[in-house]
Amino acid sequence: MRNTAQHPDVTGFFDEATNTVTFVVKDPASKACAIVDSVLDFDYSSGRTGTQAADRVIDHVTSEGLELDWILETHVHADHLSAAPYIQQRLGGRIGIGDKITVVQNTFGKIFNEGTEFQRDGSQFDRLFAEGDAFAIGGLQGRVLHTPGHTPACMTYVVGDAAFVGDTLFMPDYGTARCDFPGGSAEMLFASIQKILALPDETRIFVCHDYKAPGRETFAWETTVSEEKNRNVHLAGKSAGEFVAMRQARDKTLSMPKLIIPSLQVNMRAGQMPPADDQGKTFLKVPVNGL
Repeated sequence: MRNTAQHPDVTGFFDEATNTVTFVVKDPASKACAIVDSVLDFDYSSGRTGTQAADRVIDHVTSEGLELDWILETHVHADHLSAAPYIQQRLGGRIGIGDKITVVQNTFGKIFNEGTEFQRDGSQFDRLFAEGDAFAIGGLQGRVLHTPGHTPACMTYVVGDAAFVGDTLFMPDYGTARCDFPGGSAEMLFASIQKILALPDETRIFVCHDYKAPGRETFAWETTVSEEKNRNVHLAGKSAGEFVAMRQARDKTLSMPKLIIPSLQVNMRAGQMPPADDQGKTFLKVPVNGL
């Protein structure tokens, strides 16, 4: 029989502008919850931010009378800005990410010429998780898997019978994450995926993005370990060498995400904008030929 106490209630909020899914993970035995991979709206052409996507999530949490324990980031996203500080200001909770955030901060601190005032120790976050760390959402037991490959800092949060895998895996008909960002590795991604697929077959997998594979009419973000093992178009029947060759060849055909420049600068700061200048104005840098 399924242990219902360790079967979290999961509600997904899909942001079509960035193809991102934000999850509210609720303890079925209490009002405690966590939010995984939030989105801050950003219009690149005007440089304006918005909170519509985050407000949908906040409205759900408040209307259900939930209490926010955690605001979790699976990694430093390159395709959307995090709304973690805005949500924390409204609802409380602690912001958590993997402890290899320091590697990402060192890499992109140099690329964006951030100088010595930018702290590269992960101190912008409330909790840095390492492989095997445990945490709780009310009575729900959570643990952390370090699953690098897409980025060095990618984490999978296993909460009861649910796993939140970030960009490591997509729906079975779409495949797996790219590995061509600085610090990425197809070899590491394959090894990380094996850690996820070693979870029980019935484990629910929640993916951070969906792009509707050809022939599928609706967006989707929930699958299982069993389905990923048997049906993932990049993995099923593939050896490690075959996967790495496929992934590296595919990545060469991909363009950079349109929000990568603002996203990296903001997300490596736990969702905070860069410091304002003496006039109180905030600017984002564009590293010419830097990515």
